[in-house]
Amino acid sequence: MGRELLYSIFKPLTTILVISILFFGKNSGLIRFKNIMVAALIFCLLGDMLLLQDKFFVFGLGSFLIAHLLLAYGFGVLESFQFQWISGILFLGLGLSIFFWLKPDLGNLEIPVAVYILAICFMAWQGFGLWLKKRILTYALIAIAVFLFMFSDTMIAVNKFKSPFPLSGVVVLGTYWMSITLIANAAFLILKGQDT
Repeated sequence: MGRELLYSIFKPLTTILVISILFFGKNSGLIRFKNIMVAALIFCLLGDMLLLQDKFFVFGLGSFLIAHLLLAYGFGVLESFQFQWISGILFLGLGLSIFFWLKPDLGNLEIPVAVYILAICFMAWQGFGLWLKKRILTYALIAIAVFLFMFSDTMIAVNKFKSPFPLSGVVVLGTYWMSITLIANAAFLILKGQDT
């Protein structure tokens, strides 16, 4: 098998394995939360597959955008909407800084990328807000995960729009898989009632 074929198989397979973690967590009182998290990770999987070909980049972006909105919604199901101004301003400032840095190189992708950055900043704000509200292990895992997700997506943007760099695939996928694995494991612990 060629390296590209192996990559095309194992990239989505790894995400499928991460999603499967959630099926071992059962809690009838949190079935809505579980379904939202599974749906979010399925959209991540769809994004994985679409991003295998550069011509589907915008569709992959759209799939991950939906995933981020679902993750934010799932976090809200746990503790309601988090409205911490300071962290919100910090995430928005970070997102705007990234956007205006990328802007000269975005071309006709300027609006899709802007919308995507707003979505991931909102997701990260809500995920980090869980930990600010309750300093427990599961929320700490989510807080770390949202930062890793932002970092991974920023590295995708750097590699695509600014300057390709060595081992970009390892950096992007490594941080992305760590992020979704932390989210899935945090959700599993919450579903098992081990959210201490």
